[in-house]
Amino acid sequence: MEPKYKRILLKVSGEALAGDKKTGLDYTVITDICKSIKKCVDAGVEVAIVVGGGNYWRGRSSGAMDRTRADHIGMLATAMNALALADVLESLGCIVRVQTAIIMQQLAEPYIRNRAVRHLEKGRVVIFGCGTGNPFFSTDTAASLRAVEIEADIFLKATLVDGVYDKDPHKYDDAKKYDSLSFSQVIGEGLAVMDSTAAAMCRDNKMKMLVFDLSRPDNIYDAVMGENIGTIVTEE
Repeated sequence: MEPKYKRILLKVSGEALAGDKKTGLDYTVITDICKSIKKCVDAGVEVAIVVGGGNYWRGRSSGAMDRTRADHIGMLATAMNALALADVLESLGCIVRVQTAIIMQQLAEPYIRNRAVRHLEKGRVVIFGCGTGNPFFSTDTAASLRAVEIEADIFLKATLVDGVYDKDPHKYDDAKKYDSLSFSQVIGEGLAVMDSTAAAMCRDNKMKMLVFDLSRPDNIYDAVMGENIGTIVTEE
C-alpha cells in the first residue's frame, strides 16, 4: 500500500510528550510516537516535525514576566523536546537532524530551508525547534510556516482530541465534531484548534491540514496512509 502523502509536516504538542505526567518527558509515550514516525519513514515518507514546549513552559501563563522573554524561554523548551525526540528516533534507527530558529550551533543546525529540504530528500527526519524564532508567534504558526516553506503535502496536527469540534468536547457533551471544514470557518467561528495567525498562513497558501488524536500514536501512520481519521481542514 502506497502512502497518500510523500512529504509531511507533523506538529506534536509538548503536552503530548509528557503523557499522564503532564510535565517533563514520558519516554514510553515518546517511544510509541517515534515508532509510528519510523513506520512512515520506512514507507518512504519524508517527515518533518515541529514540536511545542508546553510540557515545560507556557509563555501566556508566565504572569508578570515580559512577554518577549517568556516566549524566548518557551523556545528553549521546544529545543529540549526536539533533542529528546531526536534521541528516541535515532535509537530506533532513523537518521535525524535538528534545526533551530535560534542559533545554538553546539546542539543543532541553524534553520536553513534548502538544507532542511535536502535532508528530507535523503530520507532524514528533520525536527524544527524554537518555533519561528520570534516572540508572539505560536508553535502552530511555526508549523504552518515550515509546512509551507518545505512544500509539505499536508500539515498533520496531532492533538489530544480526535478532531475539530464546535466547542470543547471535554466540557460539553453536545459538542459537534466536524469531518471537514475550511480555514475561513476556523477563523470566522473562532474555533480553538489553532490560533488565527496559523490558520491564515494555511488558508492563504492553500496548505491542507489534518487534525487527529495522538493518544493512539499509530494514527500518525494511518493518517499518512490516507485512513479516514480526524478532521480535514482545507481552503479551496
